Amino acid sequence: MVEFTRKFTTKSGIPITIGAGSGTKWQWFKKNQNQGNLTQELIDQLVLALKVGFNHIDTAEYYTTHEEVAAAIKQSGKKREDLFLTTKYSPGYLGTSCITSGPLESIDKALKEFDTDYIDLFLIHSPFFDETCSRGLTLSDAWKQMLEVKKSGKVRHIGVSNFAIPHLEEIMAIDPSVVPEVNQIEVHAQLQEQTPGILDFCRQHQIQVEAYGPLSPLFRSEQSPIIPEVEKLAQKYQKTQAQILLRWVYQQGILPITTSTNEQRLRDALDIVNFELEQKDLDALTQLGLVHRQRNFFADDMAKVEKQLTVPAAVAI
Repeated sequence: MVEFTRKFTTKSGIPITIGAGSGTKWQWFKKNQNQGNLTQELIDQLVLALKVGFNHIDTAEYYTTHEEVAAAIKQSGKKREDLFLTTKYSPGYLGTSCITSGPLESIDKALKEFDTDYIDLFLIHSPFFDETCSRGLTLSDAWKQMLEVKKSGKVRHIGVSNFAIPHLEEIMAIDPSVVPEVNQIEVHAQLQEQTPGILDFCRQHQIQVEAYGPLSPLFRSEQSPIIPEVEKLAQKYQKTQAQILLRWVYQQGILPITTSTNEQRLRDALDIVNFELEQKDLDALTQLGLVHRQRNFFADDMAKVEKQLTVPAAVAI
């Protein structure tokens, strides 16, 4: 039995599935090749994901894919209250200015683009605020706006993404009665903690961890040294390599976000709830991943945070 820190449902009360992503690949395609146009391939992919049983879609202001998500929901015929929709406010990053002035403007823009009157989960995309990019907004300012958004009823849940312990402590001090409900971070077998101590901290404070990039060992290095072990486990359990990697994340009580244009792969992803890795196999993959650690996103910023943190050695999952 997998234990999650929090349990989320759609507005109609249906437990949410793992997430269907609409981000990294599509944002660069839209920004570089398809500016100003809807990306039909993404719409089709999301319609397919909803058809096979996903009810949880993850996107972000920065991805510029809100309209595709909206079109997919309409084309799917699914009721809005039976779906769980996540988006994120971006403060800008690496010299790229923010799209909106803050969460208050961001949520209103998102509601219009999604053609809906509420968002299920609204996140701050990153804690790395550069005031020249964020129009002078600080992290604390942004969280105060998130609290206002939550009170307005425009969102059901609020949280963050890519936050380390110091960032969480900063915003939680503003109003200790309101804890971010989710921290969406890079997690996979080769990056078991995006920053030191983050998983234990989130569990202690009832913050659900979501994982983006859970299949990174398959796609983000030409020959990951952990793949032979993953293949061995795939053969043992009669599952795909992707299922083994997704199950490794899921079995930690972390909710993965994944994507595919292939119907069978989408069905395989949903099937990870129907088998369990034996503890010895889970441990073997964990130990191998610890030896071959690899971070793929926000690498420089996370490395700086890591240097500033001092935590007990025994924080590995």
